[in-house]
Amino acid sequence: MDRRRFVLGAAAACPLCVSAAHAASWSYEGSRGPDKWGSLSRSYRACETGNEQSPIDLTNAISADVDAPLVEWASVRLGSVVNNGHTIQVNTPGAGQLSLDGRAYELLQFHFHHQSEHTVNGYRYPLEVHFVHKEMNGDNLAVIGVFFEEGDANEVLSTIWRVMPETKGEGTSEAVIDPNGLLPKTGRIRGRSGDDVFRYAGSLTTPPCSEIVQWTVYKTPIGASADQIAAFAKLFPGNFRPVQPVNRRFILLGK
Repeated sequence: MDRRRFVLGAAAACPLCVSAAHAASWSYEGSRGPDKWGSLSRSYRACETGNEQSPIDLTNAISADVDAPLVEWASVRLGSVVNNGHTIQVNTPGAGQLSLDGRAYELLQFHFHHQSEHTVNGYRYPLEVHFVHKEMNGDNLAVIGVFFEEGDANEVLSTIWRVMPETKGEGTSEAVIDPNGLLPKTGRIRGRSGDDVFRYAGSLTTPPCSEIVQWTVYKTPIGASADQIAAFAKLFPGNFRPVQPVNRRFILLGK
């Protein structure tokens, strides 16, 4: 079996935040922390040897006429909210898709990191959400990242936080959420985003660190209350990978 397809198939439920079935366990600290991931399993070697790893510091971006995602998400029943030991993940079957560079990607799930995994000119936000999409006619991923800054409470977060498990396990809810509520307002317009976005080629931010991701990170953060940020930080005090070398990649900034 093609190794790339195996990795994607095994991690399909959470390509960025759950290790493949039967793979070595990993952590965000200690002897199984990020600086050791590459030595934990042969399948994790890219974490150590890859040249296009994520996250990165979004600095020295080049202004360009880049293709921003055409987001077409729909409101869905919240359903499953999973604490998988690494993050809180919301599975989103039927929630829609995005189009990017002429390709269609299905939204699989979204999950959160405290503090933000990407930084902007060295600044790390208190929270970041990742929307994970899989190419409909291929194996690649397109991930949207959105930063949070302290401000007003976010309605979508409130709905999720009410049922998120405090320990490893699953919570369920019949409530309906609109994932668009976790985008900057200018990013909610049907059609091309009116907001500045960073674009670059990168990887999964957790093992196996496969370099199969087209990253789009919105420049403008959205708000979350201090209590909402603290509630997540209590569960995950530091579930972010340190920034990785940019190497020979270009970071593009466009609309």
